[in-house]
Order: sequence, then C-alpha cells, then structure tokens
Amino acid sequence: MGIILHGYRYSVYLRIARMTFLEKDVPVGHAEIDPFANDVPASYLEMNPFGRVPTLVDGDFVLYETTAIARYADEAFDGPPLQPRDPRRRARMNQIVAILDSYGYQPMVRQVFSQRVFNARLGRPPDEAVVERAMATSNLVLRALEKLCSGNGDLVDENITLADLHLAGMMAYFTAAEEGAAALRNYTGLSRWWDKMRGRDALAASDPGLPDA
Repeated sequence: MGIILHGYRYSVYLRIARMTFLEKDVPVGHAEIDPFANDVPASYLEMNPFGRVPTLVDGDFVLYETTAIARYADEAFDGPPLQPRDPRRRARMNQIVAILDSYGYQPMVRQVFSQRVFNARLGRPPDEAVVERAMATSNLVLRALEKLCSGNGDLVDENITLADLHLAGMMAYFTAAEEGAAALRNYTGLSRWWDKMRGRDALAASDPGLPDA
C-alpha cells in the first residue's frame, strides 16, 4: 500500500508532513480523517489515541506527532537532508519548530487564519476580539523569529530545513489573512525568507485550497 498519511486536508500539520515527503521526493497517499468530527473512527483512535492528525502508516510502522513524522521522513529516505549536521544549527532548527508549536500555531493558524479566512469562506462571521488578541501574540512570535533569522532571509542556514517547512506551512495560512500579510511586512528578515519559501514546489503541491462556501 505504500506510505499513507492520515489527516484532515486543511490541517497545517498534515501540510507540513506532506511538504517534508515532497522535499524528499517520496510519494505518499492520503486518508482523510476529520479530528473535529463527533465520530472519529475507532480504527483511527487505535493508531492515535489522542485523535489528532496526522498519523503516518508505513507498512507495519505507525507514527504520530508531526515533528516525529518529519524527522522520520528525513532520516529514513534518500533525498536532500533537511536537518543540519552542525549541532548548533540543528539546535536552532529544533528551537524554531518548538516556538511555532508552543506559541505560533494557536494565534497564527487556529485564530487569525481560521477566524478571518476559513470562517469567512464558510459564511461565518469572524470574532474580531479573537483576531485582535491573536495578532498581538502573533507579532510576539514574529519578533522572536526575526531575531533568529539572518539578514539575507535564511532561517537556519542556506539549506532548507525542517524549521523552514514548519514555518512555511503556518505562514501560508497566516498571510492569507490581510492582517497577517501586513504584519509580516514589518519584519525584513522574515519577509526575505518568505519571498524565497513561498515559491517552493512543495508548498504549492501541498496547498489544500479552501472549502466550498
């Protein structure tokens, strides 16, 4: 059956996992799982007891948590390496991924993007108070990342790393909101980084689009 990624098509974490395999040029299949549904299949919960996405199935090997999946994809398959060999740069990569998971995902994706873009597509009014609070937190994250980003727009080094893919998935959603795109323009290093990253084939190929209204 090959490698299968189980996940919700609009999940940024599914997209990050897909981008990792695309960068490695490893084909993967997709099985749709909506973690927000009331009836998540028991068969899925046997693989991932937390009911989150994505979950990878590679033969008899089952793996969940996006960072684990991304590192497995990089280390188990041929293709360009996505983790620096230098321990300090590798630590910086891990730090950026942790920042995004701990502080970036909720305001940038679950709040700004979901309220302003996703909900609007479904005809649901955004909660402006949520957007306002989320933008304040998002700017804190952007300022932290700007300090770590080099002046020429490299996030970790000149090569693409798992940190680039992690941030690219979230930034694609964040900047789909007018407020997100405007905020990014205030950060020179991150803007240069995004100018390079948003043209990558893996980002375009993993784009799920938006739901029908």
